[in-house]
Amino acid sequence: MGQWNSRAVEQYTVSLSHCLTVSLSHCLTDFYYMLGNIMNRLRHTLNIYRRLIGVQIRAQMQYRVSFWLEALSTGITLSMFFVSLALVFQRFGDLAGWVLGEVAFLWGMVEIAFGVMDMIFSGFDPASFAQRVRRGTFDQLLLRPINITVQVLGDEFILRRLGRILQGLFIFAIALSLADIQWTPAKLLYLPCVLIGLICFFGGLFVAGATITFWTVDSIEAINILTYGGSDMMSYPMHIYPDWLRRTFTYIIPAIFLNYYPALYFLDKPDPFGFWPIMRFVAPLVGIGLLSAALAFWRFGIGHYQSTGT
Repeated sequence: MGQWNSRAVEQYTVSLSHCLTVSLSHCLTDFYYMLGNIMNRLRHTLNIYRRLIGVQIRAQMQYRVSFWLEALSTGITLSMFFVSLALVFQRFGDLAGWVLGEVAFLWGMVEIAFGVMDMIFSGFDPASFAQRVRRGTFDQLLLRPINITVQVLGDEFILRRLGRILQGLFIFAIALSLADIQWTPAKLLYLPCVLIGLICFFGGLFVAGATITFWTVDSIEAINILTYGGSDMMSYPMHIYPDWLRRTFTYIIPAIFLNYYPALYFLDKPDPFGFWPIMRFVAPLVGIGLLSAALAFWRFGIGHYQSTGT
């Protein structure tokens, strides 16, 4: 009897082991199949986006002289604001303890990031997107069997924003020449992460502003205050602003952690507000988090979109 029980247990164990092996094999097969489908869809989506952007670039480069003149004029016009600021610094020396090179660091970072964002997320610009909603042309995008977000991203790609990007790079180069930055490998690795966080932050504001037009039809001025006004505000040290404004852009819209706090790290300056030292390194998380929230709001808006009927 004991020998029979021993054989039964052994057979049961072998059978269970075989079932688990087969089940694990099936699970892995299903996982790799699902992963392959996801990668194929991702490649297909990226290929469509690349083609849409290619059409935009070829169209805008039809008149190359006009394109470069417009990009150059944009960069020069925006640079005049910084020249005015430099003249002010020449007269007064510093701004609340920050010298010209340190403010130029803030300014250059914002200009580079906003220029890249404005080029990539032009399709979500609330002002132009509102016109699409008002005219009913957004309905045409919904009828196409292509991801709607990719279509909006590829619908406009304003290449002349290169003027603003080049202007930002020029100001950033001035900052590097004037500010005494002690570069380390960690700082070099963190710098592009901050730029990515800023791009995502401004892009998220554009996406949220475009989504709001599903209900308002027209773009609202508050979005412009947050995007264009916010970029101007982030170009200066945050401690120069009134408490109520600084708290708004700290606890409601955490813009203070996207440029000002990283700058404290790069420039080795003390924190006047006494936040945790880790807050100097949350810029990518804040930017990506806001963009993710904006895209979730965008999907919600798509689900509740009602055509204007025009």
